[in-house]
Amino acid sequence: MGMSVIISAAREGDCEQILKLQYLCYQSEAELYGDYSIEPLTQTLDGLRDELGSGYALVARLGDEVVASVRGSVDASGTGRIGKLIVHPRMQGHGLGSRLLSAIEDHFAGQLSAKRFRLFTGHRSESNLRLYRKHGYAPVATEAVGPELSLVTLEKDAAARQFVASA
Repeated sequence: MGMSVIISAAREGDCEQILKLQYLCYQSEAELYGDYSIEPLTQTLDGLRDELGSGYALVARLGDEVVASVRGSVDASGTGRIGKLIVHPRMQGHGLGSRLLSAIEDHFAGQLSAKRFRLFTGHRSESNLRLYRKHGYAPVATEAVGPELSLVTLEKDAAARQFVASA
């Protein structure tokens, strides 16, 4: 009998697993851009704890193992800033990223009254861009941050989240 993936709020004790998963998941991004000094690969455990302490994070568990995570916060203008959506490579392609994205949007809109959502990804990260477009995000800006990397910022209105799930 198989186990189900359970999504829940991250706990303090999840920090080490999240950081290890983040390191694993961002290897492909680093390779894509030829830059292994990107922040997700250099973040420390204390840095992650600080980030989680000032925001909100969800994890997806398969038994005791954290196999996916997403985190973010809502700023004073009502913008839910979503970041570091990661799914273990062996779990990708099964809708887990979509489930996490929808769950954090629901939390931000319901509990924290977010009016819009904003996230970013690299310009060559086609699978990320495809996922975000599928969820109703549209590009609003592109910023070159290095010779090989431009960050694409995408947004969507919080009211649009219900309609995307049924599309």
